[in-house]
Amino acid sequence: MATIEECRTALDQLSLNMARAQGDVRAATAFDRSLSCRITDLDITFVGRLADGTITDVVTVPGTPADKAQIRLTMSGDDLVAMVGGQLSFAKAWGSGRVKVQAGLRDVMRLRSLL
Repeated sequence: MATIEECRTALDQLSLNMARAQGDVRAATAFDRSLSCRITDLDITFVGRLADGTITDVVTVPGTPADKAQIRLTMSGDDLVAMVGGQLSFAKAWGSGRVKVQAGLRDVMRLRSLL
């Protein structure tokens, strides 16, 4: 089971990957949305902002936050680490129910190109 620190490192790596992206992937990072990533096996949620190609202002809150983010991801810590590390595709994880996404369709399509 991934730790809180490993999950935070994965989110930091995702942010770094987005900041370094070019072409179509860079265009897909042009979000300005609130973001939450609920890690079910750790019973925590990372809450932040996806803006200008990076994830900023990330804080960790216990359980599920009362305020709903515009983009809400739910998964295990191991799946987050595997997706960011390239061992698990977002599409496969989403299609199998390992990752749940609550967002507008346009945002989901953009996310798919990032993970």
